[in-house]
Amino acid sequence: MLIGELADTVGVNPKTIRYYESIGLLPEPARTSAGYRNYEVRDVERLAFVRRATKLNLQLDEIAEILALRDRGERPCDLVLDVARGRIHDLDAQIDEMHRARDELKRLLTQAPSTDGDGHFCQLIEHRLSDADRPS
Repeated sequence: MLIGELADTVGVNPKTIRYYESIGLLPEPARTSAGYRNYEVRDVERLAFVRRATKLNLQLDEIAEILALRDRGERPCDLVLDVARGRIHDLDAQIDEMHRARDELKRLLTQAPSTDGDGHFCQLIEHRLSDADRPS
């Protein structure tokens, strides 16, 4: 199968496939006599794994490490579990930060006037340092 067919099958851009090849996530495929990349079923499966892993927010170096273990015939389960635990921790931290941002926006909305009749920019986006934010 050619690169366009692989891209359509897995749902990625052909440029992404070329990039993954350049960094070693996908092996260099065989070439047709005309020089076109010629992919096999194993390439579809590997690319589908990479796509799923990136959607789960795994970093490309983590994915490469998992694939390297698998390529050596080793079970990557322990590494996958460690990576998943780390990703959950990271996502929890992001969720906490998003909750703080939401709460701050709600607080600002309750304090914002309905109009900007005083000639200032929208007070919601103006940067004014509170006493707590001022450098000492």
